[in-house]
Amino acid sequence: MPTLPVQPAEFHVFDTSLRDGAQQEGLHLSVPDKLKIAGYLDELGVTFIEGGWPGANPNDTEFFKQAAQLGLQRSKLVAFGATRKAGAKASEDALTQALVDAGTDYICIVAKSHDEHVTRALRTTLEENLEMVTDTVQYLRSQGKHVFVDCEHFFDGYRANPEYAIKVVQTAHDAGAEVVVLCDTNGGMLPSWMGEVVEAAAATGANLGIHCHNDTACAVANTIAAVEAGVMHVQGTFNGYGERTGNADLSAVIPNLQLKFGWDVLPAVQLADLTRVAHAIALVAHQPLLGRQPYVGQSSFAHKAGLHASAIKVDENLYQHIDPALVGNDMRMLISDMAGRANIQIKGEQLGFDLADREQAASITEVVKAREAEGYSYESADASFEMLLRQQLGMLDLPFEVHSWRVFTEERHGENISEATVKLTAKDVRQMVVGEGNGPVNALDGALRAALIPAFPHVADFELTDYRVRILDEGYGTDATVRTLIDTSFDGHTWTTVGVGTNVIEASWEALSDALAYGIMTHLRH
Repeated sequence: MPTLPVQPAEFHVFDTSLRDGAQQEGLHLSVPDKLKIAGYLDELGVTFIEGGWPGANPNDTEFFKQAAQLGLQRSKLVAFGATRKAGAKASEDALTQALVDAGTDYICIVAKSHDEHVTRALRTTLEENLEMVTDTVQYLRSQGKHVFVDCEHFFDGYRANPEYAIKVVQTAHDAGAEVVVLCDTNGGMLPSWMGEVVEAAAATGANLGIHCHNDTACAVANTIAAVEAGVMHVQGTFNGYGERTGNADLSAVIPNLQLKFGWDVLPAVQLADLTRVAHAIALVAHQPLLGRQPYVGQSSFAHKAGLHASAIKVDENLYQHIDPALVGNDMRMLISDMAGRANIQIKGEQLGFDLADREQAASITEVVKAREAEGYSYESADASFEMLLRQQLGMLDLPFEVHSWRVFTEERHGENISEATVKLTAKDVRQMVVGEGNGPVNALDGALRAALIPAFPHVADFELTDYRVRILDEGYGTDATVRTLIDTSFDGHTWTTVGVGTNVIEASWEALSDALAYGIMTHLRH
């Protein structure tokens, strides 16, 4: 076993989702969004939450006004800004004063540490840049603020002019910065390059932090390498949000430090909230959470191969690097044509069915493989798999019987109108309903719901939240087999059903009718 680094006496997790993360293309956070995310981060217990740039951004100025009412319990709020302008005084600089007025005890300012950025972007001298750092840090300290300094483009600057890059770190430290953060702003570093540079900066005596971007897909690895080299402050964003390819993902950095190094980064009860918080932030940010995201993704602990399932039946951890519960996630068994009997047995147990009978489990496995060969996919359609399982076990008690359905689309006065007719029996009452919609699937959905509502009124509250279509054998053109997946939500629960057919309407009807049947069986028959 390698020697693990010892946790520093003081260690910071610094979240910049609300500032740097919000610079991601297509991501826009309103003030209420930012307040809500800050609340989630405080629940988790990160050390610092960087809220934005007051004075430079009206929304951020308003955020800090309202954030005073958040009553943060575990985290400290940080205002972000920059060194004062060249040729000015920090005490007279409007943006520097806006940082003071933000009302936070902690302020993080960005300073240039790459000589060419100083001369070509700031258009000032290298010496003046150092004076800007000193003046700004000392003024903010005189106002009673704790100050962190982000050395922008530090690693590229170190390559170009190591003496000057280190001098910026030394200047910030000497001026009173409590942490000097080394920023891989262009995201071009690799883990094996980190140690030497961090050690050179550490010779200044400064407390060091690390801020990595993901342009080489190494942001998390670079962050861990910097920690191993001695930094005591890590910056990142939840779910890796950020411009270009994003920032170091704190939902991976935190458990890596806590579960691999054995550090006390968060209390265990808070770490078990990691998945919930990552998902909650994604919902507020209107961003899809990637299924393959380490630790918190839906697929992080999902198993598909039969060989894996056989081993997991002996010991769940044989194919898992940690217990998923430590980060609030779950092991998932996927059902597909790669599944073996063990997959079916484990998945059945997770759904509450006893499949200890090996012959019975083997028979169901063959049915699943045959259905997968026809185009069905159960790995992301647990509701359909449960219905198939119930059918094979003789336990499927459908809440309604469909006698017939049809749908057609016509043009009326320049508009395409779809009309569906559904005949069914529910609770011994026969219904025939005609519904219209803005497409054939929408019309079928409306007619089916209308026919079921007299028997099951809460069906009106079922919400179709996603609808996906895939052509399976594209070589057949319009005669290809089609698979549809439908997500339905009710009362905080979401389930997925699958349908397959030679046309999209047939496949959609199967997924749609199964979605409503499953919802009634599991949520409306208690």
